[in-house]
Order: sequence, then C-alpha cells, then structure tokens
Amino acid sequence: MSSPDGPVGAERSLGQLVATATGEMSALVHDEIALAKAQLRQDVKRGAIGGGAFAAAGAVLIFSLPMLSFALAYGIRTWSDWNLAVCFLLSFAANVLVAGLLALIGVVFAKKAKKGKGPQKVAASAKETAAVLGNVKPHPRTVSPAGAVDVRIGETGATVARSSS
Repeated sequence: MSSPDGPVGAERSLGQLVATATGEMSALVHDEIALAKAQLRQDVKRGAIGGGAFAAAGAVLIFSLPMLSFALAYGIRTWSDWNLAVCFLLSFAANVLVAGLLALIGVVFAKKAKKGKGPQKVAASAKETAAVLGNVKPHPRTVSPAGAVDVRIGETGATVARSSS
C-alpha cells in the first residue's frame, strides 16, 4: 500500500501517521457534508416540482376558465343542441378535472419530497462511521531498526521501549 508521505514499505513516524489519519478524517467529514447537501438538493428539487405543479394547476384554473369555458360550451351546444347553461356546466367540469389532475401531480411530488430521507441517511452513515472508528484499536508493532519505537501489548498493559541511539 503506498502512502502519500513516502514510498511503499517506508517506515513513517507517529506524527506522519497522525497527520494522515487526521487528513483522512477531514476528507471523510467533508464527503459526508457533500452527501448531505446533494440529498437535500434532491429533496428541495422534488418539493419545487410539486409546488410548480400546484402553481400550474392554479394558473390553468384561473386563466383558462373564461376562454376555455366559452369555447367548450359553444362547442358542446353545436354538437348536441343542448341548453346553453348545461353546456357551460360541462365546460366548467372539464376545467376542474384538468386542475384536479395537476393538483394530484403536485400532491404526489410533495409527498415524495416530504418522505426524503436525505438527512436521516447522512446521520445514520455518520453514526456508523463514528461507531467503527470508536471500536478501532491500535495494532501491536515491533520495529527493530535503531531509533524506532517498539510497542508491545502484553498481559500487564502497554509497554513502550525507545532505543537510545
């Protein structure tokens, strides 16, 4: 395994190991934050689509009712010879149906945005990472070159011996 601080197989000092571990922890935290932002953006996008659908439903109902109602009512009257009032009621019912469908689309997207588990997923991932890191124990190492640290874990506890050369 190559390290960013030295060639493969080279011994690294405790300071280098701590610096590497700190850098990796920092990168992990930054990645967790980036993941949370991406998931929140997705949830906000779903909510915006739902809100847009609601707005479109309102716009259809408000702006198209007069023109569409007249056109549809006179069209029904031409095809059926029914009373003009009944034709206008059918025209209004058609407009309400279109607005209802758009509102239903808005509800579906709003529910999807509400059920978004972005922050919960990130929190669970961060807890899992913390649990794994909390259970990590250092491995016993025996290094014999001059000036190296010899760490032994025995029955009586940890013993650290430093060479004096």
